[in-house]
Amino acid sequence: MDKIYELAGNKIKVGLEPQLIRVYSNAQLWAYLDGKADSRFELLIKTIKADYEQHFGKALAISNASLIVEILVHVYCDYLGLSFNRIVRIKWMQALVKKLLKRAEVVDCGEKEVDSNRWVWDLLASSKSIFTWILPKNLNAKNIKQY
Repeated sequence: MDKIYELAGNKIKVGLEPQLIRVYSNAQLWAYLDGKADSRFELLIKTIKADYEQHFGKALAISNASLIVEILVHVYCDYLGLSFNRIVRIKWMQALVKKLLKRAEVVDCGEKEVDSNRWVWDLLASSKSIFTWILPKNLNAKNIKQY
């Protein structure tokens, strides 16, 4: 079931399924995170997890830090891919990056029973503050281009 959370004037799209959430990396998410990723991620994750628990009657078994790092890395990869395509004007390379970006539009975050790479995000969760720090400070809707 897809949900829209209106946070700080932005409409964040998230899908909820048993043992899984899907966060859509789009202009609204980027605008929401712009310059305030640390505090805004906390609010987003708490909102999603509270709604998940209300809907499914149990807590999502993923730590906040693990979710934040997974979403952050995907958003940062989107940012790098879009930046790459603005700089590198080799058509076949741009086409390849566009395909990768299309696949990364939705960040699937599942519990370890349904997400084979949950262990990676759990391992990186202790470095959440580093990942938040390296997220570009100019992350905003103006940096999004259609691909």
